[in-house]
Formats: sequence, C-alpha cells, structure tokens
Amino acid sequence: MSKFQENSAGFLANQMARLFASGLARRLNALDLAPAQFMVLLELWDEDARTQVDLVAALDVEQATMANTLSRMERDKLIERRPSETDKRVRIVVLTEKARQLQKAAMEGAQAQNAAALAGFSPDEVQTFLSLMSRTIRNLKSEA
Repeated sequence: MSKFQENSAGFLANQMARLFASGLARRLNALDLAPAQFMVLLELWDEDARTQVDLVAALDVEQATMANTLSRMERDKLIERRPSETDKRVRIVVLTEKARQLQKAAMEGAQAQNAAALAGFSPDEVQTFLSLMSRTIRNLKSEA
C-alpha cells in the first residue's frame, strides 16, 4: 500500500467497504441472499409494507437499482408487491413468510461479519469508530 493510500480516507473507506461487502456476501450466500436484498430486508423487517419510493429514499439508491432488486426479490418469493388501498397507482412492498423466516439467520450472518471486522477493538473503540463513520457519512451527504 502506498503512502498516499495509507493516508487517503477515500481509498481506505473503499477498501474496507469492498472487503466488508464480500465477507457479508459469503455469509448471506448460504441463505441465497445478495447484500442488496439484505439491505431491503433490513428496512422491511424494521417496518413492513412500504412503497418502492420509500425504500429508495431509505437506502439512498437509484430508482432503477431498487426496481431490479425488488424484481429479483419477488422472483425469489421474498416479497410481494400489492396495490395500495389509498392510491391504486402505488404498489406496496410486503414481506413473505419466507423472508420473515430468514431474518434470524441473516442477522446472525451480518453480526458475525461485524464481529470479524471489529475483532480486537475495545467497546469504546467500536463506538468511536461507528460515530466517526456516521459523521463522515453526514459530511458527505451534506456536500452532495
């Protein structure tokens, strides 16, 4: 690693995200889940029956990306898209029983990946690290 790379927040964040994502993908693969599907499931496990627009905003992804992810999830029987009772133009994304049953195992996989990434950190270091990452994200969002 070059001196520049060692001192580049962008390089290090990208490297960490890539390694984290590949580790998470390995853990979720056993459940036939992709990381993008897991992110959507996290939102729906927290609050089921949401619109695609709401999920796009919550996950800060492009509309087309979300549409593709939801199509794969519907194909894999993880979600159903139902018409809204209040606006027939809107479709509501709802978890299936299959997706609900995956929650415990998927969360355990994500927690194992977090534990691997933060191995050797003290509890205070973990909180500091997470706080600094959150602040960095807020800084970058306010700049965009």
